Amino acid sequence: MVEFKIVDKENIKELANLASEIWHEYWPCLLSEEQIDYMVEKFQSESAIIEQIKNENYAYFFIIKDGIKCGYFGISRKEDYLFLSKLYLKKEYRHQGIGRKAFEKIVEIAKDFGYSSIKLTVNKNNKKTIDAYLKYRLAIIDKAVTDIGNGFVMDDYIMEYSI
Repeated sequence: MVEFKIVDKENIKELANLASEIWHEYWPCLLSEEQIDYMVEKFQSESAIIEQIKNENYAYFFIIKDGIKCGYFGISRKEDYLFLSKLYLKKEYRHQGIGRKAFEKIVEIAKDFGYSSIKLTVNKNNKKTIDAYLKYRLAIIDKAVTDIGNGFVMDDYIMEYSI
């Protein structure tokens, strides 16, 4: 059974630790260790998550399979769409339909807020994730290169799911 639990103040440190673990396992095939460390600190550290929740309309959810926190997702309410900022699973939980269940939960949340679309960004070289999102009926609608500081950029596709 897969369930979802909103991350509250008491769980932010646990979320940051989970994010760091997953990012350091997942990204080395696409990004340098230096960039991964920088991005984890900038976007997924305890202080960054607190800032996102307080000031950027973010909510984070643990993805729980059989009582084990195996991943998480982060969403942000924008004016006319729900932004899916992060959706990550530990390696041993991938390819089991858990990501699809998480995406279905995100669609449900978007509907509850009255949105007609979900948007996200995905690294252009992250082929497995792009393929998964295409299976979920998202479409590539644009590209974006974003300077994130420290000499690093995010080179992404912008994808959209129409509800």
